[in-house]
Amino acid sequence: MNLKVSTPTKVVKPSRRTFIDFIREQPLGFIGLIMIITMFFAAIFAPEVAPYNPEDVDFEASPALGGGQPSWEHPLGADAFGRDILSRLIYGARTALSIGFFSAMLGCTLGAIIGTTSAYFGGKVDLIIQRLIDLMLSFPIVILAIVVIAIFPKTVVVGIDINVIIAIAIPFTPKVARVIRSQALTIVTLPYIDAAKAAGYSSSRIIFRHILPNVSAPFLIMLTAFIGQAILLEASLSFLGLGVVEPTPSWGLMLSGVNSDYYRTAAWMIIYPGLAVSIAVFSFNLLGDSLRDWLDPKLKL
Repeated sequence: MNLKVSTPTKVVKPSRRTFIDFIREQPLGFIGLIMIITMFFAAIFAPEVAPYNPEDVDFEASPALGGGQPSWEHPLGADAFGRDILSRLIYGARTALSIGFFSAMLGCTLGAIIGTTSAYFGGKVDLIIQRLIDLMLSFPIVILAIVVIAIFPKTVVVGIDINVIIAIAIPFTPKVARVIRSQALTIVTLPYIDAAKAAGYSSSRIIFRHILPNVSAPFLIMLTAFIGQAILLEASLSFLGLGVVEPTPSWGLMLSGVNSDYYRTAAWMIIYPGLAVSIAVFSFNLLGDSLRDWLDPKLKL
């Protein structure tokens, strides 16, 4: 009688992917990350990088007096008040990135909490929350942001307009809540959630310690993408006169006001701020799409 001895199968442990793997698998995302790091570097070290103070006025360089053209003195030209455009672009990165990051973080965090709460409790709680989300999603983002600005009083803390941050964060909240809820609905049915309930853990502990950490991948993806959208929305609000006010450097402000009157004779005052906004949004979109492709296992099937 022949006996076959089965050899034990070797268990292959999944390898951890590193930052080098991200660079190799997502080269476009790495390019976007490099551009984002460059913008953050310019924003942090703006006093050392910028050739002029962004609020210094040189009337001789004003286009109204026939000056302002790009030159060795002003590489990107000067605006209607004779202020150096390159310096205002560099300092404007501080405004764009700070408002973009804090508003996206606030909106995504609130959306994640609301989405997981809705999925965890279900029933009437889920029904009421989802109908409120549908109501918020029915408003265009800019209109909803304008409504929030009209409701909340203007508050400036450490040079950052809290009112604008809240106005940008609230339109992002329902979008994040809807996506996180769809992910959390699967998690709340897993056995370890039932075990946590049986152990007597509170609902807040289960939500914050057992559900939220497991939706970190879509949260990170949406956070990265929404920073770019927040930068664009901040520029739009500033262009309409509802965001950052003068003399604070802002890419949206540089596209509006007196500068917009010179779009024929001094096009550089419009082109360079527009390019700054476009590059910033494009960089964050590249990084967000690459993180989605890298972190979402469903896209690898």
